Order: sequence, then structure tokens, then C-alpha cells
Amino acid sequence: MVLPGMKATYTEDPNRPGEKRLPGFSWLPNRVRHLFVSMLVEFVGTALFLTFAFAATQVANTPPNDIVDSPASTSTLLYISLAFGFSLLVNVWIFFRISGGLFNPAVSVALALIGAIGWMKAFLLIVAQILGGIAAAAIVSGLLPGPLAVRTTLASNVSVTRGVFIEAICTAELIFAIFMLAAEKHRATFLAPIGIGLALFIAELAAVFFTGGSLNPARSLGPDVVLGKFDGYHWIYWIGPLLGAIIAVLFYRMIKALEYETANPGADSDGRDVVYEERYTEEETQGPSRGRHVTTDGANESDFLPPFHPINRRVSELHKSSLPRYDISGTTSADTGTILLSDLPNKPSAAFRHGGDGHNSAEHRTSSLSTHSRSRSYPESRYEEASEQSYRSGPSAESGGTEYSSRLSS
Repeated sequence: MVLPGMKATYTEDPNRPGEKRLPGFSWLPNRVRHLFVSMLVEFVGTALFLTFAFAATQVANTPPNDIVDSPASTSTLLYISLAFGFSLLVNVWIFFRISGGLFNPAVSVALALIGAIGWMKAFLLIVAQILGGIAAAAIVSGLLPGPLAVRTTLASNVSVTRGVFIEAICTAELIFAIFMLAAEKHRATFLAPIGIGLALFIAELAAVFFTGGSLNPARSLGPDVVLGKFDGYHWIYWIGPLLGAIIAVLFYRMIKALEYETANPGADSDGRDVVYEERYTEEETQGPSRGRHVTTDGANESDFLPPFHPINRRVSELHKSSLPRYDISGTTSADTGTILLSDLPNKPSAAFRHGGDGHNSAEHRTSSLSTHSRSRSYPESRYEEASEQSYRSGPSAESGGTEYSSRLSS
């Protein structure tokens, strides 16, 4: 504990140099510490997520006139759905970088099935999530007046079989959103909590009227434990979400086996992708091809530069025997052929060379023709060549015409 005027004190484990530890905890293995932190965060996160969701549900189910609308009005259903969706969004975003913000035993099982987390960790997280659900129900029951009105029950006209599949389909939607937005890493992974929260929101809109919209065994178990009341069909709130997890896992595995990334390449592009460009020299033709990465804004400006100009090379490649050597000491040796780095021209920003605005202007077209002829001597990646062809054959952004594309096709 650090009081005002005190400085935090850490110790360093001699067996783990550079890794700071709290005093007295140097004996704790990293794996145990990681599991403990994950369990603690899942318990607190699940409790917070369900506490706010239960509190809003309590408000929705306790109108001022003490008469609960039956059947529930759309405004009541929307209020409950928003409460669960946005409570999940906020709390997942808070704890996303620590434990992943699962808060759901079905999600933990699904992530274990695809290998994102180990089964031991999944089991410990499930225990923490169940305890968090019970704690949330107890907090709402103790803080808010009136009987706890947040249990999940089937509507009078919904059969148990229908209830299972409603829970399964809605849970599959939620878990598949987690797979694609959080488990699959991409540029927008940091925004995954928004998509996950919205996925729960739309699932609640569809399910809350018929089954109570559990989608989470911990969500249904908590209130039942606090109230000491279990329906004979309580098991559907376990089987349904677990079945939904299996459905999501099977579909995810299928599209992964089919290499879904190749179906819509570049979908994650922001216009300044890293393009792999292959260049060959006489020295490299004897061995495996080597390439370099170039950042572009949609038009590959690097192709419009001379292929062997020094500024087209990475610094690590400037000392190859096939290139002049550059000396930073300020002296030039005739024997070694070194050249002063200060004599090299400065490379302008790629965004301001040859149509950095991404337009297919006249300057682009002139440079593209020279690049096309140069590509015969220096083969490029097929993907890049196809990209250039589609770029060159498009209409001019300035004129709106397709004169150049027709000339190329002829």
C-alpha cells in the first residue's frame, strides 16, 4: 500500500532479471500469477457486467405503478437489451487487455476449443465467472428495493426445445463475433469490445422476450442461487449456450480450413498497406529471392523510382558487395568505393511523389508505362502486378475518362 508521500517499492527476482515483483512474491511462478490475475479480473469483470445489467433489468421490471407490464412492452425489452449490450461493451473494454474480458463460461469453453486459451485456464475462469454472477445478483438484491426480478424464464408459449435452440443460435452469434473481432487479430482488434457489445445487444433483442436472453450460464445461475429458486428447465441455460459455442467453433474452423482470408484479400486495408515487392539482382539470382516492404497509399510509388537507386534499398542492404559502400566518417576511399552518405539525395515522402493522392493522373500514366516496361527485366509478385494492372486500367480521377485504359487494352 502506497500512502501519500510514499514511493512504490518493488523487488527484482534474481531468477528473472528485469522483472519487477512486489515484496514477498518473488517465489510465485509466472504461470500461477498470470492465472490468478486472470481469475481475479474475470470475477470482478463478470460481477460488474452483470451488476449493471441486473440493476437495469430490475428497473425495467419494476415500473413506478408497481404493475409489471405483461407481456413486456418493446420499450422494456429495448431497455434490458441496451443494458446488457452496453454493460458488456464497457466492461470488456476495461478488462480486455488483462484477461480478454470473457465473462461467460460458454465463451471460455469456445476459446478453449479453438486453442486460444488452455483448458486449465478455461476451467479456472469459468469458476471465477460463476462466482462473479452470484456476487452480482447478491449485490443487486441487497442494494435495490423490492424482490429480485432478474431471473431468466421461458415465455408461456415457448417450449423447452425452442428455448434451447433460441439460446444456442443467439449465443453462436455472440461467440462468432468474439472469434472474428477479438481472437482474429487485425487492424480493428482494439475496437472489438464495441462489436461484441453490439452483438450481445442484437441477440438480446431477439431472445429476451422468449427465454430471458441468458446466453450465459453465469447470468442465469446467479439470480437462481441468490433466490434459491430453480425451474425444472434451468438446464437449458447451460446446454443452449454450450451448443451455441460448438456451432460457432465448427463454423469458425470450417472457414479457417477454407482459408477465408483469401476470399476477400485486402479487406483490412486502410490504403497504406505494406506491399511485398520482389527485386532481383545478378547476385541474388543464384539463391532464393529476396524482397523488401514498401508502404504505399494505394499507388505503389516505389515502382516509379529507378529500381537500383540507393534510396530504394533498406539501410541493411546498403553494404552489399553489389552496391557502393557508404561511409559516415566523412572520408571517401577509392579502394573500397565508399561514398559519403551526405552525398545521397534525400528521399521525398512517398505520399507526395507520383500521385500520392491516389489519383490516376497523367503523371501516373507516364510513370506507369515506364514501370511496365521495366517489369520485364525485374519480375514482380503476381499480386502486385495484378494490383498495378487494375490501377492503370481504371478511369482517370480528374477527367472521368477511360482513354488510357482503352489504350492499354488495345
